[in-house]
Amino acid sequence: MIIDKAEVIVTSPGRNFVTLRLTTDDGHVGIGDATLNGRELAVVSYLKDHVVPLLLGRDAHRIEDTWQFLYRSAYWRRGPVTMAANAAVDMALWDIKGKAAGMPVYQLLGGASRDGLLAYGHASGKELPELFDSVRSHLEQGYQAIRIQTGVPGLKAIYGIASQSSDAGGGESRYDHEPARRGALPVQEDWDTRAYLRHLPGVFEAVRNEFGPEIPLLHDGHHRMTPIQAAKLGKSLEPYDLFWLEDCTPAENQEALRLVRQHTTTPLAIGEIFNTVWDFQGLIREQLIDYVRGAVTHMGGISPLKKTLDYAAQYQIKSGMHGPTDISPVGMAAAMHLGLSIHNFGIQEYMQHSEETNQVFEQSFTWSGGMLHPGDKPGLGVELNVDEAGKYPYEQAYLPFNRLADGTVHDW
Repeated sequence: MIIDKAEVIVTSPGRNFVTLRLTTDDGHVGIGDATLNGRELAVVSYLKDHVVPLLLGRDAHRIEDTWQFLYRSAYWRRGPVTMAANAAVDMALWDIKGKAAGMPVYQLLGGASRDGLLAYGHASGKELPELFDSVRSHLEQGYQAIRIQTGVPGLKAIYGIASQSSDAGGGESRYDHEPARRGALPVQEDWDTRAYLRHLPGVFEAVRNEFGPEIPLLHDGHHRMTPIQAAKLGKSLEPYDLFWLEDCTPAENQEALRLVRQHTTTPLAIGEIFNTVWDFQGLIREQLIDYVRGAVTHMGGISPLKKTLDYAAQYQIKSGMHGPTDISPVGMAAAMHLGLSIHNFGIQEYMQHSEETNQVFEQSFTWSGGMLHPGDKPGLGVELNVDEAGKYPYEQAYLPFNRLADGTVHDW
């Protein structure tokens, strides 16, 4: 099966997505997700100008060889742009191979290791009544595990609080589906770590008192704490039995996780901004984390993330793959196939895409009883409706950024 056509398609049904579409000489079509939130056009250029010319004439069956060729021949390895582009190629080739074999991708990866994938949703609120309403809404939608994000007294707008979108100058709509706001410049939000650390334990106490001890609760620190602040938070949250504390300190400083680990037994998850196994290597080997948060779209595809998770399995570390709406339905499907097949699956992040997105990307996955399943259509089980995609041209959008009260730029 020779690749004789490669297209890069950008569509924006509520937010921007980048999709690579490969066609073989015998008519098989595969698609892959190359979305890099807020920097989409950099990946578009990398694909169109540098990768597509290298794909034409290659054997679509040679997934591993193609991945190694694209990774090693570039010389300048790693990085979010390169790895998102490589991920799209890898996904599209797995999609083609599955269609050629007449099998869903998870069967090619070794078959199912479970019946479905436990998923968690995002509940948020400025204050407790709004947060409780959001938790109840997620329970009604069938979620069995819920991430808790809350407003902080004195802060106008912070990460993860959907109803604060208009407060931050981002328009009237909630940003359940996309925190990147459209416009020429990123929206500024505010931050105060000490206020956050004082407030958060009481929020989790209230949530546990309201909803009981059984629901797995998660929280995302979004890289905003120093190591000792993260350690303090992890320790203060121990009474509330979190499923995990995510991205408690900037991921670039990996030795910081040693300090956090010394002070708390709260499980730790990290890695949504990582690009390769090398970013995880020390954290896994030293058992400084409990969950690998890598995304198929950001880690170079199914092939390298599977290798990373196989390595993590040696240390009883599980998957917790990134899955908000900046991962397209193609990337989500790839994560589901991988999660279904590996032994050390932990949980899958799942934010539901907009109806417009679901019309552009026609999907076969199921969501029932708090569990995801990629379905049994050959390949990834997602098809791109090119006509629908054409209705939504690219619109410039940026993720927000933070400033402290004194004006210092801080991690968002």
